[in-house]
Amino acid sequence: MNATPPVEPALPDWPCLLNGTLAPLNQTRVSVLDRGFIFGDGVYEVLPVYAGRIFGFGLHMARLERSLREMRMPQAHNQAQWLALSRQLITQMRSRGFDDLLVYIQVTRGVALRDHVMPPDLPPTVFMMATPMKPPSGQERAQGVACLTADDFRWQKAHIKVTSLLGSVLARQISADAGQTETIMFRDGWLSEAASSNVWVVKGSRVVGPPKDHLVLEGIRFGIIERLCGELGIPFELRRISRDEVRQADELLLSSATKEVLPVTRLDGQPVGHGDLRGHPGPVYHRLYSAYQQLKAAESL
Repeated sequence: MNATPPVEPALPDWPCLLNGTLAPLNQTRVSVLDRGFIFGDGVYEVLPVYAGRIFGFGLHMARLERSLREMRMPQAHNQAQWLALSRQLITQMRSRGFDDLLVYIQVTRGVALRDHVMPPDLPPTVFMMATPMKPPSGQERAQGVACLTADDFRWQKAHIKVTSLLGSVLARQISADAGQTETIMFRDGWLSEAASSNVWVVKGSRVVGPPKDHLVLEGIRFGIIERLCGELGIPFELRRISRDEVRQADELLLSSATKEVLPVTRLDGQPVGHGDLRGHPGPVYHRLYSAYQQLKAAESL
């Protein structure tokens, strides 16, 4: 008796690359024994693209290389090759009318019979696609967004950008179920990050973030925000941040490739900040966001 095949969701026919071969996204297939499917044994990177130009390419490539080293996986391509492949997808998508994009890169350990031990010398599986960027709305930028807090229940190697994202999926669903933008997480009472964003605390005009260690994914905006703070004369510091400090912040900010810099104006149902700015985006956010836009225009390639 033949089983009825499952009904697949409708996917667009946007171009993607699987091991260098260009094909429609809705027709591309990966082996069921790929270790990315069986174990989540892979890493990924996301490149923001504005008007066809990649922003922060070198920084994203450096993080991809670090992730691959941490996972004891080979460097599938050099930076020039990654750039050429990315531009191939960007050109394809721009011909369809999409200019602001996210180029997604995923490298898994490859295909082998299921065994927890890492097989040596497997050719990696390299998948790439470009999808339209969905930035925050003008209303979210003008009014800020609402977030919830939760304990960070994920694994202890959060610094590697791995495809095993179930912990982050579950964390993000906490805020999604409440109709809010992000879940801001704490380990043993100390700020780590949000489900898919880094978190910044502004206190007395100083921007403070958690330290770069194995408990936090070092977002590309770590370096960008530190650079912008230096150029703007805003004090910048990385250190442990308590839950009370987060709740008493003058401003709270999220950062990621799509959010860029985004103000949090409500946390667990309470307005963020003090005085006339309580519950509203603050001056540090406005300065950083404006400087970020100038940097994008000047340094995308």
